[in-house]
Amino acid sequence: METWQNIYSHFDVVAFEFLGFKVHWYGIMYVFALLFALLLAKFFVKKFKMNISNSMLDNYFFWVEIGVILGARIGYILIYDSNTLWYLIHPWQIFNPYENGEFIGIRGMSYHGAIVGFLLATFLFCKKYKQKVWLYLDLVALSVPLAYVFGRIGNFLNQELFGRVTDVPWGIYVDDTLRHPSQLYEAFLEGFVVFVIVILAKSRQKFEGELIIVYACAYSLARFICEFFREPDFGIGFVVFGLSMGQILSLIMFVATLFFYNHLKIKNKF
Repeated sequence: METWQNIYSHFDVVAFEFLGFKVHWYGIMYVFALLFALLLAKFFVKKFKMNISNSMLDNYFFWVEIGVILGARIGYILIYDSNTLWYLIHPWQIFNPYENGEFIGIRGMSYHGAIVGFLLATFLFCKKYKQKVWLYLDLVALSVPLAYVFGRIGNFLNQELFGRVTDVPWGIYVDDTLRHPSQLYEAFLEGFVVFVIVILAKSRQKFEGELIIVYACAYSLARFICEFFREPDFGIGFVVFGLSMGQILSLIMFVATLFFYNHLKIKNKF
């Protein structure tokens, strides 16, 4: 266990350098997540005979990726970053990958911000190409959870989003303090467990849109639980009733999801 507990002391967050640019493990995991999600989407389209062409799917993922990146970064700036006002005054700096002339990449992404960007991109795409919104959202519910595992492993390898202080034997030392490897908890609960729940729901699906509702509910609950093991965001801490910002946003997401579920049930007369 000693080697595991001290993994950060002998692990480099930079995978390799290319033409002077440092390529981080997090970036590699992010690319893997994107490609894996697309492969899963194509698999499920064929398996469940969804009325989505291959070219339309590729186009959709391009739209969604842009929406996710914009939403995740802007969401982080608005919700978590302590320099929000500075970024609002200097918006061109939001996606500036350089700091003091050194390439450091883009740091700070919000999952809940990514959700907003993803939904906007989906609605705009479906309106432009006259596609069925709920069909695409259900496909995303099937494709994203397992791909999300790569993202959380990327957080772990990038030595960020640390867990709370603990004494469990599988804890990880961060600056001589033993902490929960909460990123891996999230990879399991928000990734594998949520995927199993969505797949089970697919076998009993009654109407389009049901899977994305199940996904959102399952993810919200999984994230809420994992936040008990994750260190609250720096500069924010616990917001109210001992809950972190991530937990509050997850509760809001859960309630909003139940509202949409009730709306779809009434619309489809179930």
